[in-house]
Amino acid sequence: MNAVIIEDENLIAKELQFKISEVAPDVKIMQVLPSVKTGYKWFMENPEPDLLFADIQLSDGVSFEIFERYEIKCPVIFTTAYDEYAIKAFKVNGIDYLLKPVDMDDLKKAIDKAREIVKTKADYPKDIRQLLQMIANPQAASLNYKEKFLVKQRNNWIPVFTKDIACFYRDNLNYIITFSGEKYIIDFVTLEEVEELLDPRVFYRANRQSIIHIDAIQSIRPQDNQKLTVTLKSAVKMEQDISREKAPAFKKWFER
Repeated sequence: MNAVIIEDENLIAKELQFKISEVAPDVKIMQVLPSVKTGYKWFMENPEPDLLFADIQLSDGVSFEIFERYEIKCPVIFTTAYDEYAIKAFKVNGIDYLLKPVDMDDLKKAIDKAREIVKTKADYPKDIRQLLQMIANPQAASLNYKEKFLVKQRNNWIPVFTKDIACFYRDNLNYIITFSGEKYIIDFVTLEEVEELLDPRVFYRANRQSIIHIDAIQSIRPQDNQKLTVTLKSAVKMEQDISREKAPAFKKWFER
């Protein structure tokens, strides 16, 4: 399949190209379009690809402006740092909506779905309709996220509400630290398990060792190597590094 990427962050575009080559080597990236303006020009001069990967917020507008000008019929996989555009995304041939940083397994599933649609010329997938209904009803959608964790305190189990957790981090065992600075062990094998239970609008996987709450961030310090160092509020007493590759997606997530 021939594909085009719409993405204004060069590092993120390169990372996405690498991930696509790993999970779907048959997908050939024809072009990376860094702006709405270049998108207009490219689609005016070229036939549409078999598949399109599109970020939403670009340096000169939103990618939906391209879809409003051209009747693009190929499947679109949206990749973005936040999800407030989800309903509109699925109205313009969106078959999946991947939050950054893009997970390899999720990317493979999305490409497999696109490949099947291209091959069979299938109609709008039923699971997307169900997802739209969930997004349209935020109260129902929020039921998917964990509201509290049980932790051990001496000989008792006590609840800690997710909204009170400043960060999760791993140091041999998995821990939570609350906004008031209390620290507890949680009974999860990996942070990946924890991450699946959290609202991605509120919690961000900073690195392999930590997941941080947006309200726990006190400051962000850029480093010479393009990494970011995030300082959490005083009660937490912790700094976390964001890699050079994840830094652009993190900034978009934080600024939304």
